[in-house]
Amino acid sequence: LCSSVSFKGERHPLVAGSVGPYGAFLHNGSEYTGAYAEEMSVEELKTWHRPQVDGLAAAGADLIAFETIPSIKEAEAVVELLREFPNSNAWLSLSCKDEKHVSDGSLFSEAVQVACRSPQLLAVGVNCCPPAVVEPLLDSARSLLSPDKSWVVYPNSGETWHTERGWQTSGDVPGWTPDLSLTWVKQGVALIGGCCRVGPAQIAVLRQQLKGT
Repeated sequence: LCSSVSFKGERHPLVAGSVGPYGAFLHNGSEYTGAYAEEMSVEELKTWHRPQVDGLAAAGADLIAFETIPSIKEAEAVVELLREFPNSNAWLSLSCKDEKHVSDGSLFSEAVQVACRSPQLLAVGVNCCPPAVVEPLLDSARSLLSPDKSWVVYPNSGETWHTERGWQTSGDVPGWTPDLSLTWVKQGVALIGGCCRVGPAQIAVLRQQLKGT
């Protein structure tokens, strides 16, 4: 359906098929920590992800979006798995807990090195994280990004999720603003969007902000 709609206008947007982390399947919040990967092998993670990638590739997705990946081991798994689908390209987006680390505590820079092993990965970056950590995360791995790769970023709104109270605004945490996107563009980011709590209205403002950049 998405593919048929995308070709009706003058523009031809790409359709990316989303593949999220194994932890989301567990329904225990571990997708935010990546803790499950400590008890799993790369092969086990590949086995779980394989049917999803196969279905999206067969459906004709232009790209596979491996997103909100919280563990470097799971990043290694999807990079290896992608080789089984030589006609598919993808991006890899990691969830990060601070200015230098993936959610499982691994260095973001190490995850970027893993991503750069794959010629099929067109972009690597971050999503489902506070907007304020994007700039330092990219800076921490800037020298490691392959020339044939781009950055992709789509952070959350800046609000914090609390199990009992839901999404809460914190005065200590800078929120999502379209002005941040100009900084990211200067860092070489090619794909910019929003994740949790960033809706169509904010994306429309973001699009306007980025016109001509």
